[in-house]
Amino acid sequence: MVSRAIRKHNESPNREIHELIVHTGQHFDADMSQVFIDGLDVPTPAYNLGINGGSHGVMTGRMLESIEGVLNKENPDQVVVYGDTNSTLAGALAASKLQIPTAHIEAGLRSYNRTMPEEINRVATDHISEKLLCPTHTAVENLKREGITDGVVMTGDVMYDAILHYDHSAAHGNGTIEKLGLRRQQYVLATFHRAENTDNPDHLAEIAEALRELATLLPVIVPLHPRTRTTIKNKCPTVSLDGVTVISPVDYVEMLALERWARAIVTDSGGVQKEAHMYGVPCITLRHETEWTETVESGWNALVGPSACHIVKAFIECDEKTRPTMTGVYGDGTAAQQIVEELLV
Repeated sequence: MVSRAIRKHNESPNREIHELIVHTGQHFDADMSQVFIDGLDVPTPAYNLGINGGSHGVMTGRMLESIEGVLNKENPDQVVVYGDTNSTLAGALAASKLQIPTAHIEAGLRSYNRTMPEEINRVATDHISEKLLCPTHTAVENLKREGITDGVVMTGDVMYDAILHYDHSAAHGNGTIEKLGLRRQQYVLATFHRAENTDNPDHLAEIAEALRELATLLPVIVPLHPRTRTTIKNKCPTVSLDGVTVISPVDYVEMLALERWARAIVTDSGGVQKEAHMYGVPCITLRHETEWTETVESGWNALVGPSACHIVKAFIECDEKTRPTMTGVYGDGTAAQQIVEELLV
């Protein structure tokens, strides 16, 4: 959405922004990378560094070295990083070492679980960025408690912008739903990919058990992450998803459609939690904490961890929930435009 806003900005006789996209390769599988670049109309990256695999330290170090080379060659006025991945931290560190101003989109999120690599990435990135572009008021307050107030702006969430932009297609272009013969609000959507779940055989077994049980009540659809598929095949062959409909990852609009029309969503993804909240779909989260605290405070997101009995219990209680109030939580749908304006300051 930010790239789209930049292109729109450049149509006017204002100061032109030249955007140069660097794809580190961290998400290298075509089903998890190119499909979203195409679906979201993101310009083709100018650089694809092809860095993936290895430990967090190895991956981040290789990215830091390669990104530094790109920055030395291109000499940009500023670097924009998104989210909380190893790529985010590497980009911010490379820019900081070269004294290039950094803007962090999705700044201020905190789960307060330092065992999560994403938490370390987002905290470190926030503390070395000059512009901190926050998706929610909670994120602004989180930064304030850490003594960060300069350069902090509540822009709203670009994911909310994206849902507003693509919702018509998601509501009416339900190819996957029709192909699978699903009825709206009569199926469960599940995703799980975080290392805390996929690298733990006991957690995987609990999640699989819960999904098999839910599948006796309603169809359960799992667009299986490539990493999760590989882990189950090579390390946890006894984990069974019998009775569950496992499909390949789908593009962005198809995923929105699956989320929009689900009876409930089971996930360990931060983004999917948020999209469930935006659509008013009950969410059951396979974690014990979340950076998207608004989803829990509204009563719409249940943090149950990887426990079969707790997952099933939360699903049974879903129908007792009422739709959350969305007014202003993620901004007014102009986050991308506001971000572009901040980048020009």
